[in-house]
Amino acid sequence: MSTLSDDLQDCIDACNASITAANACLSEHLGEEAMARCLALCLDCTDLCTACVQMMARGSDYVARVCAICADLCEACADECARFDSESCQACAEACRRCAEQCRQMAA
Repeated sequence: MSTLSDDLQDCIDACNASITAANACLSEHLGEEAMARCLALCLDCTDLCTACVQMMARGSDYVARVCAICADLCEACADECARFDSESCQACAEACRRCAEQCRQMAA
């Protein structure tokens, strides 16, 4: 079995942290009408970050393109979550910003 590069592993770790943070945000705020956009972005983020992790782990030829989209989505999720004061939203915003940064590096 081949070992993943440090850059690839860092991006996978950032995506997994984003998935965890977005799920925590979803769990805390599920059903809150004022959070509808935040929750929708968290759902999208978990789906796309999961796909990124899987594609990076298997060395897909499409990693750069998918990571570019993931970076855009994570940035949008971070911006939306940052609008709210809850600890889970702030943690999600931070994790999504880190994920966006790592994914942009993978997309370059």
